[in-house]
Amino acid sequence: MYPIKRSSPRLELRELAIEDADAVLAIYGSPEATEHLSFEPRTREQVGQIVARSLASATAEPRSEYALAVIERDTNQLIGFGRLAMDPHQQRAATFGFALRPDAWGVGYGLETVRLLLGLGFDDLDLHRIWGARSPLNEASAKTMTAAGMVEEGYIRAHIKKAGRWRDSVVHAMLDDEWRALCR
Repeated sequence: MYPIKRSSPRLELRELAIEDADAVLAIYGSPEATEHLSFEPRTREQVGQIVARSLASATAEPRSEYALAVIERDTNQLIGFGRLAMDPHQQRAATFGFALRPDAWGVGYGLETVRLLLGLGFDDLDLHRIWGARSPLNEASAKTMTAAGMVEEGYIRAHIKKAGRWRDSVVHAMLDDEWRALCR
């Protein structure tokens, strides 16, 4: 499925463009924005590679990754990054993740982003299950995923190695029938 374009009242998900690299760097290069993510802040070169890989995967057949820009509709600025990746270990399932620029935190954009990604997965891609993992310390992400209707399923112990130390992850998931019930 290409190109992807979904919107909410304030946000839009769209395919990444090569011109988005600097805006993605403002997120993935930020120590504050990546504090609870699974990786250290990225360099300009690394972000360029991520954007290039995302562009290539967008037109792959079959498409297994949806790496998308989160755009604030009023300003047309990229304020976030959302991703759905097909899970090769589960039928009709995907993992998801999202990150926003720190200056876009605290106004509900995280919840809108999660709902847009869930809608893409369940409505457009006919997935059965979407799941994501977060740092146990990321309470904002926990509140966001819970508010979106996702269920906290448990911990993956020593899941992520960051800054030379292993860290657990907390899994949240939603099933297609739960999504349909929310959308009634």
